[in-house]
Amino acid sequence: MKARVRGIYATALTEALLDAGHDVVDASAPIRRRFDAEFGTAAPDVRIATTEDRQGVGAHGDPEAVETLRDRLAATGVDTLAWSDPTPPGTVLDGTATETLGGGAVVRLRLDDGTVEGYLPYGSVDDRVETGDSVRVQVRESAAPWTDRRPEVAGSLRAGDGLVALEPGSGTRVDVRRDEAARELSGMLDLLGLEPPEGWRAVWKPPAVDADTEALRAGLDRAVAAAEGLGDVVDAAGGVGVLDGATDRRDEPVARPNAGFWAWFGRESRFALDDRRRTVTATMPGHHRVKAGAADASTGVDLAEALCEPDADAAFPFGVVTDAFGPAEGDALRLEHGKPDGRLITLGEATVTAVDADGSVTVEREMTGGGTYDGLDVPREAGDVAETSLKEGRWWYPTTYRGRDGTVRGTYVNVCTPVEVFPDAARYVDLHVDVMKHPDGTVERVDDDELREAEAAGEVPEALAEKARSVASALENAL
Repeated sequence: MKARVRGIYATALTEALLDAGHDVVDASAPIRRRFDAEFGTAAPDVRIATTEDRQGVGAHGDPEAVETLRDRLAATGVDTLAWSDPTPPGTVLDGTATETLGGGAVVRLRLDDGTVEGYLPYGSVDDRVETGDSVRVQVRESAAPWTDRRPEVAGSLRAGDGLVALEPGSGTRVDVRRDEAARELSGMLDLLGLEPPEGWRAVWKPPAVDADTEALRAGLDRAVAAAEGLGDVVDAAGGVGVLDGATDRRDEPVARPNAGFWAWFGRESRFALDDRRRTVTATMPGHHRVKAGAADASTGVDLAEALCEPDADAAFPFGVVTDAFGPAEGDALRLEHGKPDGRLITLGEATVTAVDADGSVTVEREMTGGGTYDGLDVPREAGDVAETSLKEGRWWYPTTYRGRDGTVRGTYVNVCTPVEVFPDAARYVDLHVDVMKHPDGTVERVDDDELREAEAAGEVPEALAEKARSVASALENAL
């Protein structure tokens, strides 16, 4: 398997891939400096990229390579969770325009349970798109399930890999900023003696700049084969774009040349990746944890590691990190509640009332009236206060509800993957099973059935499910 890796996890994942006997191609300059290894320029079988929020990675490419990689990454740590991507780039599928926005249309894709939506920019489709139109689109860019982004789709086709792609048109387009390199690539088709199929044009990608002639020829051959195969399948199904009334609508993808998955790295997984990275270069405790928490933290982490040799056995410097990036007392902090099926729910925003260097952070929310507290069956009244006690790295956190007069109305303890307190949000994955303490002192454990169902569905790995049950049992005894 040949893989291309980018983002804050690149060094650790490159080490893991090389250790498993795989090849890493199109490596970045820092990766080339850190490793005593040969890095080729051939097109990758799979591309691995850190998600925009730095929570994890997405991997897309050849289905067999993707499956191999998923098994490898799922073993990163006990709190690594992975989900198949229903819309890997290149997939062609049908849908219905449900809403028209300023720059594009929202499309409900005919896939799975019909809840997957895509965003179709008007500029990517020839015909005018109206609400209710049936469309056939190709996925350009997918989106992690825990984000609020929709996959971006287009009303035209594209085929190819990381070196060269083919798209409808004529001539050659070079997607490279360096003028000299762009001029060289623009004449590469003539040099190679190759022509794209009629109606297609070649688009050279940035990795093509460093690729040798053999790799470029192989990349173009693959792109031509992919374009011809994709074009035949889509033409036989009635074309792409806005569909007329005579074209059959498909409930399954018209074409799915690639596969993909998304991997969520929890706190323990990040520290396992630290250990991997440390075998290659200086790595501070919590390297990936700090970088995941704040976009502007990377420079500070890199500087600290360049100036001194970090102590691998030192504790994670939570106090130093929060002093530099937050949160601080008085700040607003979101409670980002991940679910084992890949969704992320924001439970609300709370005010930080205390921060301690040992990793403890206390937040409070004032409640609105109406309804009852989940599981406690106690009326929720206006002016009630919910106090949540978070601690970095702990597998659970309690929320105590108090009335306006300070009377305890109950405590709900959530069992979850180890909590990470980032500058703007506390994040974890809920593991279903919870423990409650009612106002009369009765302790109750709930939702074991939901954990069993999630484990049976493959959403929660066996080791993680057993850890959740163990934590819940300990909480029952302690309360």
